[in-house]
Order: sequence, then structure tokens, then C-alpha cells
Amino acid sequence: MKFPKVLWTCLWLISSGVSAAVSVSGDVRNPGLVELQPGARLLDVMRVAQPNPEGYWLAAAWLRQPLLEEQTRFKAGVLFDLKVLQRTALLLDRPSRAALALRLYEQVSHWPVTGRQVAVLDPISVEVGFALNSRVADGDSLIYPMRSDVVEVLGAVAEPCRLAYRAMQEARDYLQGCSPLADAEADYLWIIQPDGVTRRVGIAPWNRESGQVPAAGSKILVPVKNDDLSPPIPELNQQLAEFLATQLAGVVP
Repeated sequence: MKFPKVLWTCLWLISSGVSAAVSVSGDVRNPGLVELQPGARLLDVMRVAQPNPEGYWLAAAWLRQPLLEEQTRFKAGVLFDLKVLQRTALLLDRPSRAALALRLYEQVSHWPVTGRQVAVLDPISVEVGFALNSRVADGDSLIYPMRSDVVEVLGAVAEPCRLAYRAMQEARDYLQGCSPLADAEADYLWIIQPDGVTRRVGIAPWNRESGQVPAAGSKILVPVKNDDLSPPIPELNQQLAEFLATQLAGVVP
């Protein structure tokens, strides 16, 4: 009876000393696997990897394997809602809306499930306590991409656009270079900042919000109109924005 207890105790002691391996890539001095002791945190990884002090930390991404299953289900839900939108639009004789829903369905189908955890990965903010110094786990990845000089506009537009970033330019002004379709929701946009933070912004005369400026590498989602259908899908655009937020903001060198 004592042997199993002793055996489990030994196994626990052995496993408690196993290190975690976190992958770091992109604009850092020491890319590769970082071996850490259990209980290690983000700052421990950053100190070893040494992100470029002049790098674009706002676009850094933390990828976590435990989030993959949850985000896979979330993606499936977004695809389901887009398929419902397409079928409803066909039933109500809205062919352009149905075509847009199908195009978005195909686009989302190709977006990868990343396991991205929204977090501030600025080493200085983490070190001084302005950002959470969360624990990391075996299999996590940190990616520090190069700075992007574009803003992407997606959603209810004729074609996705990659526009030159302009400092302090309002989100709505980017639509001058990427005109929305007639099937776009006219009153709002969604901004997905490079750090994965999303925000719905009013752009109509009655709800216009000033000071909503996308950072370099941001994505702007032009929402799809669906409140004129029966039944409507009120959470579709928010879900699209939230899944977009899991995508990486730039290409890792």
C-alpha cells in the first residue's frame, strides 16, 4: 500500500522540476526556444530573448496552446453565422448580401486559429508593473513582428484593402481609399489594434466619435448590414472583429 504513495511522490518531485520551453521569434536579439523553470513569467522570457528596444512592441503576440480548442470552436461559430446570413439573404432575395456573406465565409475559412492571448508585451510596461506579468507555459510562443506601415480594411468592401498608415488619421477617413459596399452597416466601424484590442466606433453624423485613430498595423472591419433581415444576427460583426483580433498583426521576419 505504501509503494504507490512513494512512487507518486517521486513522480511529483521529478515533474515539478521539468522546465518549460517557450518559443520566441521575430525582432529579438536571441530568438529560439527559451528554457524556463516552472512558474516562469513573461518577463523571464523577455529578459532572455531581449526584444529590440526600437521594435514595434504594440504588435507583439503571445500564442498559447490551451486557447486553440476554444478559438477553433469560436471560428466554427463565426462560419456558421455567415452561412446563416447567406441563406437568409437568398431567401429574402438579397443576392448581393448573399454573395458578400459567401466571400466572407471563404476568407474566414482561411484565417488560422492561432491561440493568441490578448496581452501587453511591452517589456518596460511589464517590468514596472503597468502590464500583467503573467505566467507562461510549455509550448507558448512570443512573436515580435517588424513594424507595419499599412492599415488593412476588410469586411463589407469590394475587395480587402491595404492602405498606407497615416499618423493621427481617423478610422473613418481610411474608407476614402476603400469604399464600403451598399450592404455595409453605415453607422459603425470596428477597429482591431495591433495588440488585439477591439473597439466599435460610431461614424455616422448622429453617433460620430472623434479621436478613434488606428495604429500602424491595425485592421478596420467594415460591418455587414444584417438588422434588416429576419432573423437578424446581431453579434456577427463583433464576432468577426474578435476573431480578427486573434490574427497576427504583421509578418515575422
